[in-house]
Amino acid sequence: MAQPLRFDGKVVLITGAGNGLGRSYALAFAERGASVVVNDLGGDHSGSGSGTKAADKVVFEIKSKGGKAVANYDSVEEGDKVVQTALDAFGRIDVVINNAGILRDRSFARISNEDWDIIHRVHLRGSFMVTRAAWPHMKKQGYGRIIMVSSSAGIYGNFGQANYSAAKLGLSALSKTLSLEGIKYNIRSNCIAPIAGSRLTETVMPPDLVAALKPEYVAPVVVYLCHDSCEETGGLFEIGAGWVGKLRWQRTEGVLLREKNKAVTAEAVRDNWDRITDFASATIPDGSNSFVFGLVNQVDEEERQDAEASQSSDPLARAKAFKSAAVKFSYTERDVILYALGVGTSVAQEDYLKFLFELSEDFSVIPSFGVIPAFGCLNESLTSGLPGFSVDPTKILHGEQYLELYKPIPPSGTLTSQLSVADILDKKSGALILYNVETFDENNEMVAFNQFSTFAVGSGNFGGPKTTTVGYPLAETPKRAPDAVMQEKTSVDQAALYRLSGDRNPLHIDPSFAAMGGFKTPILHGLCSFGHSVRHVMKTFANNDMSKFKSVKVRFSKPVLPGQSLRTEMWREGNRILFQTKIVENGNICISGAYVDLKEVANVSKPVQQNGGALRSSGVFQHMATQLRSQSGLVAKVNAVYQWNITQEGKPATSWIVDLKNSKTGEVYEGSVRSGKVDCTITVSDDNFMNLVAGKLDPQKAFMTGKLKLSGNIMLAQKLGDLFALSSKM
Repeated sequence: MAQPLRFDGKVVLITGAGNGLGRSYALAFAERGASVVVNDLGGDHSGSGSGTKAADKVVFEIKSKGGKAVANYDSVEEGDKVVQTALDAFGRIDVVINNAGILRDRSFARISNEDWDIIHRVHLRGSFMVTRAAWPHMKKQGYGRIIMVSSSAGIYGNFGQANYSAAKLGLSALSKTLSLEGIKYNIRSNCIAPIAGSRLTETVMPPDLVAALKPEYVAPVVVYLCHDSCEETGGLFEIGAGWVGKLRWQRTEGVLLREKNKAVTAEAVRDNWDRITDFASATIPDGSNSFVFGLVNQVDEEERQDAEASQSSDPLARAKAFKSAAVKFSYTERDVILYALGVGTSVAQEDYLKFLFELSEDFSVIPSFGVIPAFGCLNESLTSGLPGFSVDPTKILHGEQYLELYKPIPPSGTLTSQLSVADILDKKSGALILYNVETFDENNEMVAFNQFSTFAVGSGNFGGPKTTTVGYPLAETPKRAPDAVMQEKTSVDQAALYRLSGDRNPLHIDPSFAAMGGFKTPILHGLCSFGHSVRHVMKTFANNDMSKFKSVKVRFSKPVLPGQSLRTEMWREGNRILFQTKIVENGNICISGAYVDLKEVANVSKPVQQNGGALRSSGVFQHMATQLRSQSGLVAKVNAVYQWNITQEGKPATSWIVDLKNSKTGEVYEGSVRSGKVDCTITVSDDNFMNLVAGKLDPQKAFMTGKLKLSGNIMLAQKLGDLFALSSKM
């Protein structure tokens, strides 16, 4: 059980402590070991009269229970005297609770100068005087806790209490300022707005409600806020009937009404009023105007630079000055699920619910979805073109992609993206254009950053630079065997499904359009293969915890056809997962130089080779490559190059080369032979290969029954036992 909150050795001063809430605070602190100064002028609720009875009675209660307390009968306007009582009696002052208050309720038209002034003198000036007297002692000892007691009238206003509500709101602002000035001295200041039965609230509440709102429900919150373990400062809390909540200001996204060479007009305010007052994209201000000053300076500088660039005779400068209009992208869980299906998520996968079922407890958005809102923004900009720079949108090739997430993508909402041109490089046969796209959520917080590297065919030879410093570099693929492999077969409908997430390029669906681009059939979107690869990395190294994703960079190297299998080979280096993605059927690398940066790698000591229901043999060959390093004498013993043609469902699926001839340690790799020639070719189905490795199928019987076919120097098949010995160590 946690230790109770104690105040032994602490001195607590409470103003207006002779009745109601103040009395409740005094008793609570005394019970927890504090020495208490009970201040009360002894007047009535309107501030008339004085006396010692109220304060003395509370002091007697505390002392009769073994506590320590002294009384003070001074007005809070004489703050020095009130604080001096604490110093004289106990030698220090640690906590000040500015609770004293009176009421002079009148409608605004009937408030006299006296009614206004006395309310402010007791509530606002009195709190100031007492706190100012205590402040230097708190600074010197490096410790202090201050509570300002406001009211719901101070927060929301109340009919007939203009004087009272104005003073109470002033206390909230005073507390906020003290929190800023006191933080370096370990002085914390908070403000409360209690709802409790007292001699003040009984004037505005029915008796039965006053009785139900016990002061004892408020005191525990005050006790915690004043304890040395509480770090809260600058807060405003509503408390009552056993409930407590914190309040804060909000600011709408607002509208920048300034336009170049145009005055800001009342008509512009009127025309934008709905946006000015729309809290749908509200933010929480930090209390400063720095964002306004920064916005002004930024706008001024951008207008100056844009003006210079737009008037420049240099087409490159004019194009690089381009910034698109903000593009909004609204989506629901349906769109998130559709995207997940588009990048290969299937109900055949064990944890499909978190991506395909919106009511799943851990429903998540695949991080690569972050390209979708940005792609829409890019598409609009490609259609409208760049000023001063001619680009044919039908001749744009997507070369590379970088995506970084600053927070997990919400499963539904509205995201706003804006595009700018980072750089344009002259590659002679075309222009390499780097587009940056920033994407913000409804709170105007950045969610994602994308950099699209696009190649505009035929737009080169403009005399521009050939290299850039603003592009995100690719990674070098390691020479060693992958640490993990995951393979999946795409659907023949994969492109048709993925295009529903926004990329409607006919190249991916219309055979005649694909033929115009030089393809026999429509090809898969590069960003679809990209999504598959990101899924593979997150599954293998993050246990599908999408919050661990930070960023990804890829290069699109070769086209993929719908229905082909994608094999992601992965290497871990710290929190960076390097990878490349191959097309199993032809061995082409479709994604290269790639990596995913994770915030944290899951606790996976040895990732399992996964083929996603496609080719199980791939994992065996990969394991052979690993084991080969420790078998130094095998090359000399075998001295042959084998090609394994693996089939699936009677069709060629992939080929693996086992080269135990052309290097000292040997090599195992997928694709065509790299050096010399193949000595022996073995053709076998994926299932039969696995049975051979497991010893369930005898090689000689497999050959005699046609399950294993040999060509070339078939006598070398006698040495297959040495290869199977490698794979049996899995």
